[in-house]
Amino acid sequence: MSIRVLLADDQTLVRSGFRALLERAEDIEVVAEAANGVAAVELARREQPDVVLMDIRMPGMDGLEATR
Repeated sequence: MSIRVLLADDQTLVRSGFRALLERAEDIEVVAEAANGVAAVELARREQPDVVLMDIRMPGMDGLEATR
């Protein structure tokens, strides 16, 4: 069983870096990526990840509001 992770950050390079690090672990699966808080909320509802790695400063809806 793997840990399902959603990455949410407005910077593509940051998301790519986290994905590369996380995918090295055999028991972690990145199930989705979001570039803003609105997309993060939608993806979290759809994908039901175990963990969300969320940037707190993003356009549209910041990570703090998205977490609420």
